[in-house]
Amino acid sequence: MTQPPPARTAAPSHALAVFWIVAGGLGGTVSFLLFLEYVGQLSGTPPIVTCSFSPLVTCGPNLLSPGGNLLGFTNSLIGVALFFGPIYAGVSAMAAPTGLRHWYWRVYGVFLLAAFLLVHFFAYRSIFEYGSLCPWCMTVWLVTIPLFWFTAGWMLRVGIWGGNGGVRRAGATILSWAALITVVDYALIAVCAQLRLDVIGSLF
Repeated sequence: MTQPPPARTAAPSHALAVFWIVAGGLGGTVSFLLFLEYVGQLSGTPPIVTCSFSPLVTCGPNLLSPGGNLLGFTNSLIGVALFFGPIYAGVSAMAAPTGLRHWYWRVYGVFLLAAFLLVHFFAYRSIFEYGSLCPWCMTVWLVTIPLFWFTAGWMLRVGIWGGNGGVRRAGATILSWAALITVVDYALIAVCAQLRLDVIGSLF
């Protein structure tokens, strides 16, 4: 009887796995602080650590907006729950040095792509609709963007999504330049914020 071929597996480097764990922990912590700010906004009591520093740099307009409550409750709770994903992925990778199946990494990749698109959607609404910059929200953006680029580069390089040698070379290039790509991504958001809100001018 012919045996089925072994399932394809892949394992990230320990450095990437540790990055997932740290980024997930930071994102989850900031999401919890954002939730406390939300509770403070509703109750009128100051949170433990506030993120409201000026009319421009504040969390209130974002938290209380429809965009800040996409599912009928604050998005911060979604962040608290979903940032366990990178932590779980990192711990799983370190606990399975021989690698995990490709379907597992594909689910994780789709999860990160959705998060990446959402933070850019939120950044757009924050800058162009609410006219404010939420410090805790921006920290979530800062965490999610490199999570996506470094992970996408690794997945393409090792063939998680299949593809020929060209796709893998593209993944290797993305992974090699992921830090610079992340900085450019940050810069594009910062330029939009400056042009729309005159962030620098508001400091003086």
